[in-house]
Amino acid sequence: MSLSSPTRRLAGALGIALGLALATLPAPAAAQTRIKMVLNWKYEGPQAWFFLAQDKGYFKEEGLDVEIDQGEGSAASIPKVASGAYQAGFGDLNALIDLSSKRPADAPVAVYMIYNTPPFTVVVKQDSPIRSPRDLEGKTVGGPANDAALKLFPAYARLAKIDASKVSITNMAPNLREQMLMRGQVDAVFGFITTVTFSARAMGLDPAKDLRFIRYGDSGMDLYSNAVFFSRNFVRDNPKAVQGFVRALNRAIKDVLADPVAGVEYTLKREPLLKREVEREKLLATLRNDMNHPEIGRIGLGDIDPERLKRAIAIVHEANQLPRMPAPEEVFDRGFLPARAERPAKLF
Repeated sequence: MSLSSPTRRLAGALGIALGLALATLPAPAAAQTRIKMVLNWKYEGPQAWFFLAQDKGYFKEEGLDVEIDQGEGSAASIPKVASGAYQAGFGDLNALIDLSSKRPADAPVAVYMIYNTPPFTVVVKQDSPIRSPRDLEGKTVGGPANDAALKLFPAYARLAKIDASKVSITNMAPNLREQMLMRGQVDAVFGFITTVTFSARAMGLDPAKDLRFIRYGDSGMDLYSNAVFFSRNFVRDNPKAVQGFVRALNRAIKDVLADPVAGVEYTLKREPLLKREVEREKLLATLRNDMNHPEIGRIGLGDIDPERLKRAIAIVHEANQLPRMPAPEEVFDRGFLPARAERPAKLF
């Protein structure tokens, strides 16, 4: 049946109107890539950039839906990502090297180095007879089971010429570490310098007067520490998402460096019981002690020196008697980093 001219004109007008109406409707939102990330520790000031990137929409602008969970230790986040429970993590590169040697197909790959200075230490009371690494022989040293310094102790012992078989190791809950040390229940404890310093201050101690730190780095253990890493499968299947995450994180770090006081507020939103001034000081101490290696003036924050990483891998490989020595590119993929000029070269 043919339509009359008036009918055809009416149908045409309705079609145009419908088309215009559809054109004015908002386009469906693009699907976002979901990323579950596990941190190195409970929420704290030095994690501010992750929360800032989330709250200011930097991840979202990169097409990412990022969920961030608290961690249980810098070494503990590695197996959580390797198992597939998380796609991304923040934790100890040396634990990643260990897993890469033993199970290369399962090991995550690091993409952005944050803690470029070794923070690992053994802590004793100021009046302790333990004055040197060798003095640990015959003593009891404690630490949380997933503490990175504890995990690295076999490597440290070989470098520092300690007979590790003569050192008793005991585990404790993280919140009991400093208490057990001060009560004399252990002779020394493992930890990160900044973490132990602020935990001691929370107990009313003066770390400079009450404690002494025997640093791993003083025995030639020039290792990298905590980095952002992704599961190997996620890197393979979602390279643009990894690059977007790194770009958003780098942007957030620059924001926090520009205003650390404001940056800490993003952490406090997650845990209101934290003390603002303590977390701000903890962030600043992390910038000074854990992230301020002189090499960033040359290569920029986020990157690694391939030769330094190669030496670090060799130290961990030999000291822990690992089955194989991973190549630096197996452990750290520099291909997702923003351009050198876009990354911080100075923290203060």
